[in-house]
Amino acid sequence: MGNPIIQFERWWQAALADSPLQQKNAVCVSTIDENGFPSGRFVDLKAVSDTGFVFCTYFDSAKGRHISQQPKTAMTIWWDHVGYQIRIVGVTHLISDAEADYFWQSRSRSAQLTTTAFSQSEPLNSEHELSTRLEESSAHYADRPVPRPKNWGGYRIKPISIEFLTFRESRLHLRELFEIKGDGWVKQLLQP
Repeated sequence: MGNPIIQFERWWQAALADSPLQQKNAVCVSTIDENGFPSGRFVDLKAVSDTGFVFCTYFDSAKGRHISQQPKTAMTIWWDHVGYQIRIVGVTHLISDAEADYFWQSRSRSAQLTTTAFSQSEPLNSEHELSTRLEESSAHYADRPVPRPKNWGGYRIKPISIEFLTFRESRLHLRELFEIKGDGWVKQLLQP
């Protein structure tokens, strides 16, 4: 009964057109920590296809550690300017090194330098250390490309359910739930 990935791509393009958002591809990814609690944070959505939803990060970050222990993941998107909310639930897997290299090369040089200068989620001694470490990384790679760190790559959430909510001022929101059943997607409308 339809392909929710096609619907997602259509909504994503509508949200990107004339978007007032500074972080146009920001999505909230929620993982499960070592104590069984949900932990959410915003990441940059890199790509979407029938194989899933891709984002990149450090493997040894909090989210990377959570995923390695429990790959069940959720993604939530709210595009207020077009009135769309999307909720995705699925299982997360690593992307290939070739894909990670591609996404690394698509990043700005400043983003690459910042990534190499820090160990995400680790304690920081002082705010001053932010600029000092970035300056050191910039000097180290001054005349050469910044290589992708071995602890940086990407994850793909393979969805088992995708819910689309079309916001309406009347509060009669249209909710469309797609769930994997057997070899395909089954659509069910939900009450607002």
